[in-house]
Amino acid sequence: MSFLNVAIVGATGAVGQELLSLLEKRHFPMRELRCFASSRSSGKTVLFKEELLPLLPLSENNFKGIDLAIFSAGRAVSKEWVPIALQQGVKVVDNSSYFRMDPDVPLVIPEINSHLLTYSTQLIASPNCSTTLMLMALAPLHRHYKIERIVAATYQAASGAGLLAMKELEAETLAHLENRPYTRSVMPHPYAFNLFPHNSPFTEEGYAEEEIKMREEARKILEEPTLGVHATCVRVPVLRAHAEALNVTFKSPISVAEGYSLLKNAPGITLLEDRVTNRFAMPSDATGQDAVFCGRLRQDPSCANTLDLWVVGDQLLKGAALNALQIAELLVKKERCEYCPKL
Repeated sequence: MSFLNVAIVGATGAVGQELLSLLEKRHFPMRELRCFASSRSSGKTVLFKEELLPLLPLSENNFKGIDLAIFSAGRAVSKEWVPIALQQGVKVVDNSSYFRMDPDVPLVIPEINSHLLTYSTQLIASPNCSTTLMLMALAPLHRHYKIERIVAATYQAASGAGLLAMKELEAETLAHLENRPYTRSVMPHPYAFNLFPHNSPFTEEGYAEEEIKMREEARKILEEPTLGVHATCVRVPVLRAHAEALNVTFKSPISVAEGYSLLKNAPGITLLEDRVTNRFAMPSDATGQDAVFCGRLRQDPSCANTLDLWVVGDQLLKGAALNALQIAELLVKKERCEYCPKL
C-alpha cells in the first residue's frame, strides 16, 4: 500500500480545501483521490493538480477500494459514515469531535503522542484546533516540568466556524464600512468590529462546548486525567489563525529562560518576538504557516511556579488539515516499516 487510494470527506469546506492543497504540497503517496461533498455539490468538481475531480455523494459503493479516508465534514457525517468506511477496511483519520473522547480511539498530535499509532490502527481522531495549538506549546514544557493547571483564554478566528463564516465576516465587514444593513446567517451576533463568547452550545454550568473540549482533550492527549484546565473561548473578527493567552502552573519551579530553551527546540514551534518594539506573533504572521508561534513568556508573580505565554497558530493548518495529514503520513510510515526487511 505504498501508493494509496485516498478519500477526502468534506472536500469543499475550508479544512477540505486545505487538505487538497497539502496533499499536493507534501507529495502524499496517492494512486487515486476521491472527493466527497454534500448533495448541494452534486455535479460539481474540485481542482486538484490541474485536474477537475468530480465531487461524489457519500455512499457505501463509493468507499470501495479506498485505503485511507480523512473526514472533515462535521460530527453528524462522521457519526454516520465513519463506521461504514471502517467496515469496508478503510483507515480513517477523523477531524470531527465525534470519536475524540472514545477511550478506544487514539487522539493524536503527531509531535506529542505518535507512539499511540500502530500499523493496525484503523481509526484516529484529530483534536480540536484550540487544543492542538495549546498543547503544541505546552507539551514540551510538560515533559520536563509537569503541569498542574492551565488557564486559557482563546481568541478564535472565523475559520473555526467554517468557510461560510469566513465569507460572512468579509461581507459583514464591507457592509459595516459602507453603512449598509446586513443579515447574518452563520454567526449569532454582530461579528464585524465585535467579539463574543464562543458560539458553540453552552452547558447548564455556563461553559461553551469548546471550553470543555479543551479540558477533556488535553487530559486525554497528555495522559493526565486529573489535569486542571480552565478555558474561556472568544470568537474574534479575524479570518483565520487563532491566538491563545495561557497561564500555566507547574508542579515544580521553571524559569522563563528554561521555558524559552525548551520551546526553541520543540518540533513545530517557532519563537517570534521582539520585546524592544513590543512585537509578538499575530494571526497575520501565522496565516498560511505550518508552525505554531510562541512568545511573551513571563513569570506570574501572583502564583508560584507559574508562567504566562502567548500562542498563535493557523486553525486550518496545524489546527486541523495539517495535523490530520501528518497522522496519515505516520500511518504510511508505520506500514512501510511493517513490511521492510528485518535487519
